[in-house]
Amino acid sequence: MPSLDQLPRTRLQHAPTPLEPLPRLTEALGGPQLWVKRDDCTGLALGGNKARKLEFLLGEALAQGVDTIITAGGPQSNHARQTAAAAARLGLGCILVLTDAVPGRDPAYHSNGNLLLDGLFGARIELLPGTADADAEMARAAERCRAEGRKPYVVPVGGSNALGLMGYVDAARELIGQARQQGVGFTHVALASGSGGTQAGLALGLALGGSAAPAVGYCISRSSAEQRPKVAGLLQAGAELLGIPAPLSAADLVLEDGVVGDGYGLPTPGMLEAVRLLAEQEGLLLDPVYTGKAMAGVIAGIRSGRFGRDDVLVFLHTGGAPGLFGYPDSFPVCAGA
Repeated sequence: MPSLDQLPRTRLQHAPTPLEPLPRLTEALGGPQLWVKRDDCTGLALGGNKARKLEFLLGEALAQGVDTIITAGGPQSNHARQTAAAAARLGLGCILVLTDAVPGRDPAYHSNGNLLLDGLFGARIELLPGTADADAEMARAAERCRAEGRKPYVVPVGGSNALGLMGYVDAARELIGQARQQGVGFTHVALASGSGGTQAGLALGLALGGSAAPAVGYCISRSSAEQRPKVAGLLQAGAELLGIPAPLSAADLVLEDGVVGDGYGLPTPGMLEAVRLLAEQEGLLLDPVYTGKAMAGVIAGIRSGRFGRDDVLVFLHTGGAPGLFGYPDSFPVCAGA
């Protein structure tokens, strides 16, 4: 079985991304010590976590000699944006199957933010109702490509499969090295858990690197009961790809409820507070769908005593700030001082 460094890979990101303290936020919340791992600074198409996954996925695609990349997400998908940009950079065609599953949004949701950028990167956008089966639609798009004489490669939603999560096994190795160098004895790493690959890869990488810190995943699209087997299955698949026993079981995974609100992509009061607080205290932009809700969970955990003053928490910033421009109704401009 291959080691991580033997897998096909194409470099897309600016790495290592910074590990920075959040002193003003720490003070405002009264501890614990807060740090941020800036994967919003991966560089590709305004940054975000998907660049790490795409390095391995598109590395395999290039090795197979493909000419078209197909993936899926919502209209404001960060994954779709970075996939479209990566395809453009590598000279590949790109088809985005976007299912419109978030109701009641401002018109900007369908014309600005990530969707606007998808078009700039030259992707062919297939916008479908939220009831559409994304996997089936991607398979149909691939068949159409083959019928036209093209060679497609389907990237799963979120880039979340055994190969894609290798990006976060590698990121965990990077984080452990940075923390050691900077003297950051972190006790937890917090992040949004959506398609599951980032949490699975991070948890696997932390365990393999000898860190006892859990990857605390805040469930932003489904309950922890639904999310746990999804993340556990991905972690198991990643371990199998590396040819090793899985170092963690489903029961070992740390998943938190309480942030999804009325549904995926729908604003919550906690998210609105978190986005404003990080902007005002640290000049740091979160997004409305993933990092804003995950940080809302961290803030609630600090206030409830879930995290203590002696803890050292690293927040994995997975990017997504372009999505803010699809939610102008949630962040009205405040006139005057």
